[in-house]
Amino acid sequence: QVQLVERGGGLVQAGGSLRLSCAASGRTFSSYAMGWFRQAPGKEREFVAAISRSGGKTVYADSVKGRFTISRDDAKNTVYLQMNDLKPEDTAVYYCAASDLWMFTTTTSTRYWGQGTQVTVSS
Repeated sequence: QVQLVERGGGLVQAGGSLRLSCAASGRTFSSYAMGWFRQAPGKEREFVAAISRSGGKTVYADSVKGRFTISRDDAKNTVYLQMNDLKPEDTAVYYCAASDLWMFTTTTSTRYWGQGTQVTVSS
């Protein structure tokens, strides 16, 4: 069992930056691919970014490519999402996710979810 706890959400103006972190319990963090998804009110949960078990490969949704960066620190059991040049359409609850696969981009491939953290971008 892995527990994921997100931190770092908040309110920011358009063009600003936020850094989300997700701390995982357990000693097998390095065996999971990690990712971030988001869900805006009235919309389905959507993929944002993921990083492979080794950290050697990252994948991003087209909507955040060039603005967001995902990284992981296996020594700290933590995955990060650096979000720059934020836009009002980035407003959503952001969820940390862990998968048994080497890499993943779908909710159906996710084994564990965090509780979510709210990100609000004002115009």
